[in-house]
Amino acid sequence: MPTVNIFHTSDQQATQCKQISTELKSYLAKELSCGDINLTPEEVSIRLINTVDAGMIADFEVEVTVHAFDERVKKQDELANSIREYLLNKNMSAKDIRVWVLLPQLGHSW
Repeated sequence: MPTVNIFHTSDQQATQCKQISTELKSYLAKELSCGDINLTPEEVSIRLINTVDAGMIADFEVEVTVHAFDERVKKQDELANSIREYLLNKNMSAKDIRVWVLLPQLGHSW
């Protein structure tokens, strides 16, 4: 189950994220599916985290945590850039968005 943490610094940014959350889940489910794993939007958890900007490098910072299947590992940079471009094209009030794709080997959800 992929988890997505979106760090923001204002209520306006949180509202923008909420407005696109349903379609973002669909986009991520498609992008993160691989091999025999076909994710659905309901399997993607998005968390909006309001933070004090104490040196963030972008207006939004996004961490996508998903299991390290070989196919994802091979295209991890492509995934991060694709997600970043998707979000930038949503006309959110962001000059820049940074995305990290975290690929742990082990994990458990229920």
